[in-house]
Amino acid sequence: MLAPVPGRVVALAEVPDPVFAQELVGPGLAVDPDRTGVAVAVAPVAGRMVKLHPHAFVIQTADGAGVLTHLGIDTVQLAGEGFELHVAEGDDVSAGAPVVTWNPAAVEAGGRSPVIPVIALDAAPDSVVARQAEGPVAAGGVLFTWSR
Repeated sequence: MLAPVPGRVVALAEVPDPVFAQELVGPGLAVDPDRTGVAVAVAPVAGRMVKLHPHAFVIQTADGAGVLTHLGIDTVQLAGEGFELHVAEGDDVSAGAPVVTWNPAAVEAGGRSPVIPVIALDAAPDSVVARQAEGPVAAGGVLFTWSR
């Protein structure tokens, strides 16, 4: 799984949302994005866009794995404002392809966390291996490997 934006890798336990922090949705990592203005979130994996909201998307890989990318916490409350979609539900996307343009600094200025959980859906906790160490990551850099 690739980092959707440049920033700092953080453990899910640091995400300010108990559903993600306690890995109730699944294991993974998060990226605390750079606050340098508008950012383009890229697909963390190749596959079909099976669910697409301005603030979150799920890509299903060819072997059936689902990967959730959630752009910020409580960003659903923005009702799409400040997010520009570059793909549609049902589209096939390649890893690293642009999915959503948004502004993490504006999300934060609005009182919400811009931290981005990247989650292996329906995965066992020990199936996410080779996690990237906490620290800097580039967009498209490897976050973790999902052993299925």
